[in-house]
Amino acid sequence: MAIRNIRVMGDDILRKKSKPVKEVTERIRTMIDDMYETMYETMGVGLAAPQIGILKRIVVIDIGDGNQITLINPVIVEKDGEQIGDEGCLSIPNKVGTVKRPNHVVCEALNEEMEPIRVEGEGFLARAICHECDHLDGILYADVAEGPLVDLTEAEPEEIEE
Repeated sequence: MAIRNIRVMGDDILRKKSKPVKEVTERIRTMIDDMYETMYETMGVGLAAPQIGILKRIVVIDIGDGNQITLINPVIVEKDGEQIGDEGCLSIPNKVGTVKRPNHVVCEALNEEMEPIRVEGEGFLARAICHECDHLDGILYADVAEGPLVDLTEAEPEEIEE
């Protein structure tokens, strides 16, 4: 396993549409393992293949509950409800923006054995699924954010109580 370089906003590959996966080869299995390792190393909760420079329809997600979700060729088939909250992205470092997302989604995809799976997400998981699936179509959260992004490096530090 290896840590992969994460592409950042301005890299053309992040704006391209990813291609469907036809079969899971050893190379793709290694890439998925690397995606998890890269995501954990950078303290992310999701990572899409284009973020490491590969135009394949693959995302990995772990919102911190220890449940690893690998989605190959994901399609969101149901959306309902609404939530508004801050999002960040490993491809847009040190920034956050307010994004409106569905509060509940159902996603159909394939697992690493190319078997059909159905993942249902509420709240933060729904947000992560939508965010990562957007990457597969060349959409960054900055494109759908309400208002400007906030630079975290310029934010006021919180007062420390003694």
